[in-house]
Amino acid sequence: MTSSRTTIYESIGGADAVAAAVDRFYERVLADPALVGYFDGLDMARLKGHQRSFIAAAIGGPELYEGRPMKEAHARFRIRPAHFDLVVGHLVATLTELGVPAETIGTIGETLGPLKADIAPPENTLAG
Repeated sequence: MTSSRTTIYESIGGADAVAAAVDRFYERVLADPALVGYFDGLDMARLKGHQRSFIAAAIGGPELYEGRPMKEAHARFRIRPAHFDLVVGHLVATLTELGVPAETIGTIGETLGPLKADIAPPENTLAG
């Protein structure tokens, strides 16, 4: 028996749509003076590849995310919770701009939201 349910990944256009979203997302993030410093010296092509895989896997795509756990991957950056929220705002704006339905954006947010505790733990509020 096959399922007639469409994944979020399929409903937004698959790999091409995820790639476009990731590219536009990083344009927005790198233009934000509060966030750009986190990306100094990073290999953006590699980071975008990880981000595409992560997002695709999170929304039902066939890709497997093989990166490090979120807590480990982000610990050295000491990301502040407010900066995590800015990143989420850029993601929402990007998806909205690309015509992703609000309900789908909400579902993506529900999937990614719990990662805040690993990526930007409350103790980073005091980071210098």
